Amino acid sequence: MSLSSLKFVQNSFKYSQNINGLIKNFGKYSSLVINERKMSEESASKHYDFNKKYSPIGDKNVWVEFTALARDYKAVNLGQGFPDYDSVKYLNEKVLECAKESSNIFHQYTRSPGHLRLANAIASCYGKLTGREINPLNEVLVTSGAYGSLFNAISSFMSENDEIIIIEPFFDCYAPMSVIAGGKCVFVPLKPKSDKDVTTSADWSWDTNELESAFNSKTKLILINTPNNPLGKIYTREELQQIADLCIKHNTLCISDEVYEHITYDREHIRISTLPGMWERTITVGSAGKAFSSTGAKLGWTVGPKELIRLCQSVHNNSIYCCPTFIQEVIARCFELELSRLDKDECYFRSISAELKPKRDRLAKLLIDAGLKPVIPEGGYFMLADISKVAPKFHSDQNECKDSKFVKYLIKEKGLATIPNTAFYSDEHKIIGENFIRFCFFKDEKTLEKAAEILKNLHID
Repeated sequence: MSLSSLKFVQNSFKYSQNINGLIKNFGKYSSLVINERKMSEESASKHYDFNKKYSPIGDKNVWVEFTALARDYKAVNLGQGFPDYDSVKYLNEKVLECAKESSNIFHQYTRSPGHLRLANAIASCYGKLTGREINPLNEVLVTSGAYGSLFNAISSFMSENDEIIIIEPFFDCYAPMSVIAGGKCVFVPLKPKSDKDVTTSADWSWDTNELESAFNSKTKLILINTPNNPLGKIYTREELQQIADLCIKHNTLCISDEVYEHITYDREHIRISTLPGMWERTITVGSAGKAFSSTGAKLGWTVGPKELIRLCQSVHNNSIYCCPTFIQEVIARCFELELSRLDKDECYFRSISAELKPKRDRLAKLLIDAGLKPVIPEGGYFMLADISKVAPKFHSDQNECKDSKFVKYLIKEKGLATIPNTAFYSDEHKIIGENFIRFCFFKDEKTLEKAAEILKNLHID
C-alpha cells in the first residue's frame, strides 16, 4: 500500500470515530434539551392558575357559553340582547358623514376622559334629563361600554373587605368585578309576590327588613339597575327613596346602572341621582349600545359629581386610557340630533318604546299560548318566563340548574336560543330564579315569526 493510500485510510478511520462520537454526543445533547424543556414546561405550568383575585370567578361566562351553543346549532337567537335589524335609521348616515370628512384627527388619540364633542353632548343631554347643569370637563367620563364604567367605579371606590350591596337579579358582571376589587358582595333579592298566570315586573320587590339589614359600617356601595336586566322592573319613587335614605344614613355610595333608561312602557323612569342628597353620592352609568341600539360601538359613560368622576378617571387613565375617537365622534353627532328634538315624539329616546311595545306584547301572547307564564316587563327589552309547566322533567342538581338544562335542550332540540335566569343570581339565591328563562324581543319580525313557529310546536319530549 502506498504512503498516500495509508494516510487516506488513517484519516477515514479518524473521521469515522469523530462521527460516532458526534452521534453519541448528539443523543446525550438531545436528551438534555428534552429534559430541560420538560422541566421548563412543568415550571411554567405552576403559573397557569388564576391569581387569587380571579380564582373565585373562574373562566365560565354565560354569554360565551350560550352564544357559542346558539351559533353551533344555528338556533333562532332570542338570547343575546341586541337588535338584528336597523332600529336607528340614521346611524349609518352619521358613520358615512364622519368618514367622508376624512379628518385625520378622527384617527388619532382624543381626550382620555372622552372626546370633547361627545362629552359636551352627554352633559347637555343629562343636564336636561336631571334638571341640573353638568360640567362636561369633570362630571362626564366616556368609557369602553357600560362594562368600563362599572369596572372603573367599582375598582376606584372599593377597598379590601369593603361590602357592596347588589340587588338581584343583577347583570352578571357586577359580582365578579366586585370580587376582583377585593370587596364582599351582599345580595338582596327581588322576589315575586304573585303566582298568577300573567304577572308583571312590578310584582317583584325586596323585603324591606332584608334590605335594611344589609347595610352596616362596612357597606361602601350599593349597585342598582333600573330598568332591570333581566326582569324589566322599573323602581318606583318610593323604592328609590328607601335606598336613598339608607345610603345617606350609612354614608354609602350608589352606582346606578341606567342603560335602559329610555326604554319604558308602563312606568316613568326616575333617576336616583335627582333625589335630595343623592347627586353627591351617585354615579350614573349609560351606554351607546342601548341609547342608540348599537351594541358593537362599545361606548359607555359615567355621569356624576367631579369628586367621584376623578376617582373613576384614575382607573380609566391607567387601563383603557381613551376610547376610539371615530366612534365617539359618530355617537356625539347622534346625541346632537336627538338633543334637537328631545321633547318631540320622533326623538329616538321616545320612539324606541313605541317601537318595542308591540314586540313585547306579541312575545307575551306567544309564551302564554306555549304554556309558559311570562313576566311582563315595565322597561327594557327582555322578558322572563316561568317554565314550570312545560319543563317538569328538568331538575337542578349540584352541577347545573334546571333552567340551564332546559335552555340547552331548547337550543339543541328545538332550535331556539334563550338565556338561563340563574346566570343573574348569586349561588345562595339561584333557587329564586331557576324556574325562569330570559327572552329578548328586540328582534326583526322575521326572527320573531321563526320563534313563534317553534313556540307553537313546543312539545317537550
